[in-house]
Amino acid sequence: MKEKKKKTTENEEKKVKDDEVINPLEEEIKKLEAEIETLKNDYARAYADTENTRKRLNQEAELNKKYRIQSFAVEILPVIDNLERALEQPVGCEEAENFKKGVKMIYDQLVNALKNEGVEEIDVIDKPYDANNAQAIMTEKVEGVEAGMVIAVLQKGYRLKDRILRASMVKVSE
Repeated sequence: MKEKKKKTTENEEKKVKDDEVINPLEEEIKKLEAEIETLKNDYARAYADTENTRKRLNQEAELNKKYRIQSFAVEILPVIDNLERALEQPVGCEEAENFKKGVKMIYDQLVNALKNEGVEEIDVIDKPYDANNAQAIMTEKVEGVEAGMVIAVLQKGYRLKDRILRASMVKVSE
């Protein structure tokens, strides 16, 4: 029996020694598992932030590509206005008529180049007045025309795809 008690005591001592070694290791494992979980969460957040930034940059690049001509088009619109005014002037001789044809060709090329980039004139004449596309400068009572209709365009308006570059300046019936 003494031998059995001795073995039991040795086993208990060994268990105590094992517990002294195992307990700190288990605590270390728990700390490492918690750290792993924290790092996983940090990684997931960083990945989501990166994806959101990538998406935002792609959207900005698409918008920049879509509207890249906007500032140029806004600056060139007064040139188109001046060419239109020049083409409206009466011509007295054949030489001036030939000059006018050349100006018309240049005007057509410029308008077509802008149209190819998505810049188009806003058609408002003989349509109900829409404050999103036009700015009413004058009103006039005209018989046979219902109130609120655009009766004259004083300055053409232009749109780039779905953006208004310049609203039309119009005269509206009362």
